[in-house]
Amino acid sequence: MPQSLPLPPELVTQALADFEIPGLAVAVVKDDAVVFARGYGVRQRGDSAPVDEHTLFAVGSISKSFTATSLAMLVDARQLGWDDRVLDQLPGFQMADPYVTRELTVRDLLVHRSGLADVSGGTLWYGSNYDRREVVRRLRWLQPVSSFRSHYAYQNVTYLVAGQIIEAVTGHSWDTFVHDRIFGPLGMTTSTTSITALAHAANVTTPHARVHGTVQPIAYRNYDNVGPAASINSNVIELAQYVRLFLGGGVYGGQQLFSPAQARELWTAQMVVPIQTPPPPLAALAPQWMAYGLGWFVRDYHGHKLVTHAGGVDGMTALVTMLPDVQLGVVVLTNAEEALMAAITYQLLDTYLGRPQISWLPAYLQLRAERIAKGEAAETQRKAARVPGTSPALDLAGYAGTYVDQLYGTATVTLEDARLVLRFDATPAFTGDLQHWHYNTFQITWRDPVVPKGLVTFPLNANGQVAELQFAQPKLLDVDFSELHFKRPSKPA
Repeated sequence: MPQSLPLPPELVTQALADFEIPGLAVAVVKDDAVVFARGYGVRQRGDSAPVDEHTLFAVGSISKSFTATSLAMLVDARQLGWDDRVLDQLPGFQMADPYVTRELTVRDLLVHRSGLADVSGGTLWYGSNYDRREVVRRLRWLQPVSSFRSHYAYQNVTYLVAGQIIEAVTGHSWDTFVHDRIFGPLGMTTSTTSITALAHAANVTTPHARVHGTVQPIAYRNYDNVGPAASINSNVIELAQYVRLFLGGGVYGGQQLFSPAQARELWTAQMVVPIQTPPPPLAALAPQWMAYGLGWFVRDYHGHKLVTHAGGVDGMTALVTMLPDVQLGVVVLTNAEEALMAAITYQLLDTYLGRPQISWLPAYLQLRAERIAKGEAAETQRKAARVPGTSPALDLAGYAGTYVDQLYGTATVTLEDARLVLRFDATPAFTGDLQHWHYNTFQITWRDPVVPKGLVTFPLNANGQVAELQFAQPKLLDVDFSELHFKRPSKPA
């Protein structure tokens, strides 16, 4: 087996340039040993500080596996059961459907079958000042789109609820439990569950995103209010220890952190994930089966069971992948929103498996070009649909006021310097300047550069007054504006 990264360094350097990624880090675990760990590129575009194996990155949804692992430890200790009802642990918990409220279990929280829409509830936590308890409280107004346990739909907010259960059972926050029971025993001394701790760390990367057609540094987004789903920061050398723990069936350094029974449970197919035909460049990735376990995706890869989870936050992507039967694990972290981590991962898997080499880097690069072109075409189409020569039905002051959504809360439109400004009152990131587009539709230019431009329409009622807000807003990470229904309270007669 190769004892160094079976990718020429110059190939990785070229890939960074092709994908417009400032830096990445890679670690490989084989037979309970870290056989490779290295960084490439720089922590921030325009700066010379290099990425190494100790550089901290946000790992996004890989955090979910830490939450599931924490719960497995509580199941081992008989403090909790996978099929315990959520309501028994969180008596005030409530979903929109009374049946789901009554029957939802700890297992249900982890396997994406709650009946909610995909990434539902992102408007509550993304960039908002709602704390974890308030986000969970507001889930009672989040409407389901399918029957309970019938469809797979990926969630963050249910993992937040799972984190709250850890606190209810142990008396310690999710953050404290993860630090004490996972980070500590694994020697993950620089990993954190919050970006606030990064202020004291020296070796930290910077997120990057494509803004106005150019990849550039952006500010860290605080995900603490959905922490059990997305807020962990780590590096490849420490995540490699986490991989060793799992490939060891819950044993690390001779210490049993969770039982073989729970190791099996975490990687057992719990909810079938529908298989979609991959685009032609990725045809070799098509699985025969795919499912979600507890905090992990499980599927086949050319005759091997593959366990994996990706993570993505504003400006960073991450991927942890394991082939248990050959005791192989790969960790790739990047500081940009691109799929290079997948290309490198599959290149490494194929090399260690002795499979015929597929040019994964060109394949993913082709898809990247197609995605950018598709986005540009959509923007061109949006502009072409604009109807010229129209005017708002009302004076601008007629659109100003407070609008209420039962789930989210309030948004305010104000008239400032002869221009309308929209503010989601609990989410500073959602502050945008409105410019007339056509009829009663305005373009939103959000002041946060990461948020793409959108459109908002102000329909009128029979009295010629604004009745509500209707958004045509591109999805942002795990935020779907279509779940919002802002109404303007009726004026007194």
